[in-house]
Amino acid sequence: MAGAIASRMSFSSLKRKQPKTFTVRIVTMDAEMEFNCEVLDHDVSKEEPVTFHFLAKFYPENAEEELVQEITQHLFFLQVKKQILDEKIYCPPEASVLLASYAVQAKYGDYDPSVHKRGFLAQEELLPKRVINLYQMTPEMWEERITAWYAEHRGRARDEAEMEYLKIAQDLEMYGVNYFAIRNKKGTELLLGVDALGLHIYDPENRLTPKISFPWNEIRNISYSDKEFTIKPLDKKIDVFKFNSSKLRVNKLILQLCIGNHDLFMRRRKADSLEVQQMKAQAREEKARKQMERQRLAREKQMREEAERTRDELERRLLQMKEEATMANEALMRSEETADLLAEKAQITEEEAKLLAQKAAEAEQEMQRIKATAIRTEEEKRLMEQKVLEAEVLALKMAEESERRAKEADQLKQDLQEAREAERRAKQKLLEITTKPTYPPMNPIPAPLPPDIPSFNLIGDSLSFDFKDTDMKRLSMEIEKEKVEYMEKSKHLQEQLNELKTEIEALKLKERETALDILHNENSDRGGTSSKHNTIKKPQAQGRRPICI
Repeated sequence: MAGAIASRMSFSSLKRKQPKTFTVRIVTMDAEMEFNCEVLDHDVSKEEPVTFHFLAKFYPENAEEELVQEITQHLFFLQVKKQILDEKIYCPPEASVLLASYAVQAKYGDYDPSVHKRGFLAQEELLPKRVINLYQMTPEMWEERITAWYAEHRGRARDEAEMEYLKIAQDLEMYGVNYFAIRNKKGTELLLGVDALGLHIYDPENRLTPKISFPWNEIRNISYSDKEFTIKPLDKKIDVFKFNSSKLRVNKLILQLCIGNHDLFMRRRKADSLEVQQMKAQAREEKARKQMERQRLAREKQMREEAERTRDELERRLLQMKEEATMANEALMRSEETADLLAEKAQITEEEAKLLAQKAAEAEQEMQRIKATAIRTEEEKRLMEQKVLEAEVLALKMAEESERRAKEADQLKQDLQEAREAERRAKQKLLEITTKPTYPPMNPIPAPLPPDIPSFNLIGDSLSFDFKDTDMKRLSMEIEKEKVEYMEKSKHLQEQLNELKTEIEALKLKERETALDILHNENSDRGGTSSKHNTIKKPQAQGRRPICI
């Protein structure tokens, strides 16, 4: 039933059948369940239907170590995300943007610019309203900054993105703290905070920084009588702290939270039971199986992309070859036309050269005939000499023109020869293109898998995995390596957060800052409050909150 309820973080609708007795009907994606339950000591609304929220009562210190099953991690992620968006857990603006990017990665998978276009987060609730109202920024500006971080989370599966979300959320000051209104012996109003690390006393105006802290390992005894609560530290030099709450029922709830958190605090510092060890081993095996499945899918995706790229390249080459063949045909046609024109022009030039040579011969004959003619008078002689001179000049010009035409005819013959040679080469290239194969075999032999990857045997519709001890050792080493790399990335992550904070600081509306915003900024100016787990700010420390009196 736990799996069915967990498959959909839903609420249950209830109908009142008789006083203090209810029929609970749980609707999930897998099934519908109905059972009877009796409400004993709770104030149940008389309105129907009544809605119950299934929430975690005790928060883990280290979500990565304590949330073994993936479905538990997913439900707890939804709960913490809801509390941050409802501002029950204070989150700084820059950290809110980072958490939103991991929430988007968990929901949408890897960022794809062709799919996740501008405006795809318009209907998503990703940031607390307090953060949105604090800055003069449009939804598009917030989406741009969330998407920039979202794109950096490529390759993370849903469970990994949710765990990264929880690692950051568990460092927030109000994470996992249950607050109760109390009064000390002097009647001063205070807040009691109960969480996985101990008891904390707060000023009602400051829920971020406790005035006094009592870690569980430094508390000797907790008791209450009527409405008075007593905390006795181990160190007898420290005074006993007493306070009163408003109702006896509140005292009972405080005591239940103290007993449960203290028991979990001590249990976390002991060796895991056999049952927990088996659960963690199964979770590691399941994680290894999923990781190997993701690797297999990644390889198949890579091979499919390579095959598509090969197909696209072949289509591109085929198109290019078709274009080359078309161009070769056009060049061949142009060469044939040029050759025909050159041949016709050469023939005309040759005929003109013959005609000019004939005219030159006739002029020479005319000159000889004129010379032979006797000129009887001086005037006729002078005129004859002038005509002879003109005839000689004309004959010289005719000879030069004839020689030029002959050279031009020779040049045209040479051009014709070159055109025919170009035509021959174009025909040969066209023949080579048309005879070349267009497609290589479309079923390339897949590259052999690396020797360190376990083999997968696919038979029919079933998939069998072959795990070896060496594979598990290698995966364990990879997990350890990832931890070291995460610690190195944390510094870069803090730098990114500071950069985003500086970038949006100019758009902040100071008059809209809440009391928690002002307190958080003051703590940051003083050097920052010490986080409970320090996932972002520094490596995880073994020490806990000190007693501050």
